[in-house]
Amino acid sequence: QLLLVESGGGLVQPGGSLTLSCEASGGRLEDYAIAWFRADPGQGRERVSCLSRDSSSEIYEDSVNGRFTISRDAAKNTAYLRMNSLNVDDTARYYCAAERFYGLSYCGELGVEYDNWGQGTQVSVSS
Repeated sequence: QLLLVESGGGLVQPGGSLTLSCEASGGRLEDYAIAWFRADPGQGRERVSCLSRDSSSEIYEDSVNGRFTISRDAAKNTAYLRMNSLNVDDTARYYCAAERFYGLSYCGELGVEYDNWGQGTQVSVSS
């Protein structure tokens, strides 16, 4: 079973930046599609970004496109989400998820498509 641990969340002012990390153990992250989801209390999880197993698909939700960047470091077995130009609407708990989809270029859009989840890290954007 793949274990995922997120870190890097915190409180940041509007316009600021954060980099979230998702460290994996129990498997090689490079064999998995990686996704970042976020959720407000009482709401469902929304996919923010996804990177396919072969890295050919790199997908961003419209509201973060151009501001967020997903990446993966195979040597460190860690995935990242670099977040720039943060605004109050980005406030949420962020989760990383991983799945060994059959399609190497496939990125699952729904949370139910992923079996491996971290515990989440809180991002709060406020002045």
